[in-house]
Amino acid sequence: MTTEILINSRRYEVRIALVENGNLTEFHLQRPTEKGLMGNIYLGRVVRVLPGMQAAFVDIGLERTGFLYVDDVAVPPSELERRTSDLEPSGLPDIADQVRSDPRSTPGNNIEDLLKEGQEIMVQVSKDPIGTKGARLTCQITLPGRNLVFIPQTDHIGISRKIEEEGTRQRLRMLIEELRPHHVGFIARTVAEHASREDVEADMEFLMLLWEEIQDQRPKAQVPCLLYEDLDITLRSVRDLFTSDVDYLIIDNEKSYEKLMRFVNTFTPQLKSKISLYRGDLPLFEAYGIDAEISKALEKKVWLRSGGYIIIENTEALTVIDVNTGRFVGKDDLHETIFKTNMEAAKEIAYQLRLRNIGGIIIIDFIDMEEEHHREELFNYFREAVKKDKSRINILKLSEFGLVQMTRKRHSENLNQMMCEPCHYCAGEGVLKSRRTICYEIFRKISRNSGHAGGNTVTVRVHPRIADMLLKEEEQTVNQLETDTGKRLIIAPAKDLHIEKYEIIWQR
Repeated sequence: MTTEILINSRRYEVRIALVENGNLTEFHLQRPTEKGLMGNIYLGRVVRVLPGMQAAFVDIGLERTGFLYVDDVAVPPSELERRTSDLEPSGLPDIADQVRSDPRSTPGNNIEDLLKEGQEIMVQVSKDPIGTKGARLTCQITLPGRNLVFIPQTDHIGISRKIEEEGTRQRLRMLIEELRPHHVGFIARTVAEHASREDVEADMEFLMLLWEEIQDQRPKAQVPCLLYEDLDITLRSVRDLFTSDVDYLIIDNEKSYEKLMRFVNTFTPQLKSKISLYRGDLPLFEAYGIDAEISKALEKKVWLRSGGYIIIENTEALTVIDVNTGRFVGKDDLHETIFKTNMEAAKEIAYQLRLRNIGGIIIIDFIDMEEEHHREELFNYFREAVKKDKSRINILKLSEFGLVQMTRKRHSENLNQMMCEPCHYCAGEGVLKSRRTICYEIFRKISRNSGHAGGNTVTVRVHPRIADMLLKEEEQTVNQLETDTGKRLIIAPAKDLHIEKYEIIWQR
């Protein structure tokens, strides 16, 4: 299987595509005007402590205060490996063993005992602001390098759970134990599986020097302020995506290419031969068909090869995915037709979750199947299909109604949130009042107020589409209303009005 990283770099935006075997599987976007905050370290001030929510609001110098849970103030070591995986600044988790304890079970950790209003505190953004929510913060600082993640405030050694060979795990653990200073922690990332002693040692020295520079800034800083800004998305793509499994990295901007090569020369010189500067006539993403794939990923309906389709509906709290047979009618057996559609949909849904970066609670409505073994096979197939996803996923068993309930760790905005905005016309509702409903609202209002309104003329300013219905389909009702009220109605089309808005002007 061929794996490529394509970087379309422009002054106004940088787009990164991870392509596996010709298919776009991950898409990352950064615009200078909308740059993410994840991984940044701030010196902030606690502005409010909420014992009822066991959380605090922290001013870090942004428009909205950050949110700090009690679990993110004091993090037990057993929880730390999962945290550094799920909340890795790049948003591309690859670290940590299985969770063996829950921080909420740790007694004596009350937010009011740990933090006071007005207190200065060093925090790191673990989740970008999403929608109306401010950034999520943590006091457990992590600094990711190429092979290691540095955890300066914890005496802990961890190994990526994706490194399965026990001998390799032991070798890395012993190597880190030998090289690290006391009372600081490191976690070996997946790419460290084949790293040499020199690679690990260089990573360790760089990260500890970086931490010293951050600490040196703290006494001189004015609260609130930014102490450390994470790498831009181009360099993060090398740090987090550019593993030995990647065959090529292609970038289309000469300045960005030179910057990238300087970074690679310092940290991963063995990968230089895989990087190339694109000089084709067609734009890079157009040449590889990426633009078309991104456009498809913004649509609600996704067609399956068989003729079935899935519908993806995003809400603020959850995402609902509905599976339909569509044009697929099968051959002879209805049960087999439904089963094949569900199996094809399961593979596509796993792909779409990763590509669109859909997080939070997800409900999948598969087509109902009567056969128990079909339901069991579908569930196992779907569970296998999502294993390629780097985000942490929890899936509940398929219910009798054909529903799958699952969660996918949300690190940043999904594709729709990044690239779209609510319709200025319907304000994101997706529906408008029908023209007839608006006409009848106008009739009721005129009838109600005609008795105490002077004059004998009423001018109704409405959107042209409403005016068209009033003058044609509802002409008889308008005439009857004139007779009932004794008023003459003048319908005045107004292009400047929203279709749901209207003005009733009583003329004396």
